Amino acid sequence: MVCSRIVPVKQIASPTNVEVFFDADDIIVSKTDLKGRITYANKVFTDICGYSEAELIGQPHSIVRHPDMPRCVFKLLWDTLADGREIFAYVKNMTRSGEFYWVFAHVTPSFDAAKQVVGYHSNRRVPDRRVVSALEPVYAELRAVESRHRNGKDGLAAGTQHLLDFVKAKNVPYDQLVFSL
Repeated sequence: MVCSRIVPVKQIASPTNVEVFFDADDIIVSKTDLKGRITYANKVFTDICGYSEAELIGQPHSIVRHPDMPRCVFKLLWDTLADGREIFAYVKNMTRSGEFYWVFAHVTPSFDAAKQVVGYHSNRRVPDRRVVSALEPVYAELRAVESRHRNGKDGLAAGTQHLLDFVKAKNVPYDQLVFSL
């Protein structure tokens, strides 16, 4: 019998400046429910993030969110998924002990037989370092825009608008933009 009790897990460490890597042949895989709570985590995921599968199941996927990531990127991701579309994105995550790791994520909605979205599936691969280098200043600028606002909701709205303006100026959708960098 599987225990369904979810044990709250807290991030133990503060962010460090230490980057960890995973093999180019490895794929980090996770699945979540509609609220973003983890329902599946493969061994590559648990190995890199430092949490056990039991600790991850039922937790919000944001348990590995690095504070350097602009919130508006996740809003774009969730809005795209809510529309029933896939998205590609570069994401900086944080391990349980505070190290960071970059991923190139491909996130898709999971559908049931009636074509209703029932959750999300994410495959994360080793990122292209040139794209990470190109996106780091963009993400820093987005975080700066978000932090200029005392109210988190206003900061998220301002960051989202800034991100949408940036993408629009490039004349391609966000996920196509990350492929073109």
